[in-house]
Amino acid sequence: MRIWVNGGLRDADDALVSVLDHGLTVGDGIFETVKATEGRPFALTRHLDRLTRSARGLGLPDPDHDEVRAACTAVLDANPTPLGRLRITYTGGLSPLGSDRGNAGPTLVVALGESKRRPDTTAVITVPWTRNERGALTGLKTTSYAENVVALARAHEQGATEALFANTVGQLCEGTGSNVFVVLDGELHTPPLASGCLAGITRALTVEWTGAQETELPFDVLDRADEIFLTSTIRDVQAVHRVDGRELSAVPGPVTAKAMRIFEERAEQLPV
Repeated sequence: MRIWVNGGLRDADDALVSVLDHGLTVGDGIFETVKATEGRPFALTRHLDRLTRSARGLGLPDPDHDEVRAACTAVLDANPTPLGRLRITYTGGLSPLGSDRGNAGPTLVVALGESKRRPDTTAVITVPWTRNERGALTGLKTTSYAENVVALARAHEQGATEALFANTVGQLCEGTGSNVFVVLDGELHTPPLASGCLAGITRALTVEWTGAQETELPFDVLDRADEIFLTSTIRDVQAVHRVDGRELSAVPGPVTAKAMRIFEERAEQLPV
């Protein structure tokens, strides 16, 4: 595997970042995950725009989009794969120990991992921890992911692939790496960004292409929704067949199936 690190490609064993990098010591970094099909990244412009928004939210310099695009192209060319997960990581760079940021400039790493098409349906759980809709990092895609690691591990222990969070006021928010949509009386809803959820790229496209309503939803809507599905870069649109102990349809429901079909058709026409 060849990985881009600060200006050039390196073999995986030589792709090194300092142990004093602020992304490692305090989680001072941001990232994007981009689906790549046959070497073509999906919605890269939208991902780079969000990378910039996250950088500004942390007070990092704006990433150079041309540099990041060149890095993505180099990594994709060096690691051909039918379906891949392209990971762009951008950190505070070499810094002193502690929260103060150094002046060495940011670190940029781009890597690619192989991926497989997700199943049409999956199981999810709910977790007792909450998202803080008023936190300093709310809405930013940062590398501070330990909370997600803990929640996702619990999901795996219970035979699920995702864990869903409420926010601090008891509203449905998001998953560890996905946004959530529910169908109520035939209408499609998803939590608004004010709930504290990430502004997912796939979420935004799904809202735009299906006309889903952004609605404040109580967390227990999961107990009565007719259909539930997740969206994310790697999942695209994926139906949920089980929430905790509640069984839903074993196949995507009609609204979900339509959303899956629309997304697949429209995604093929989306510019990079």
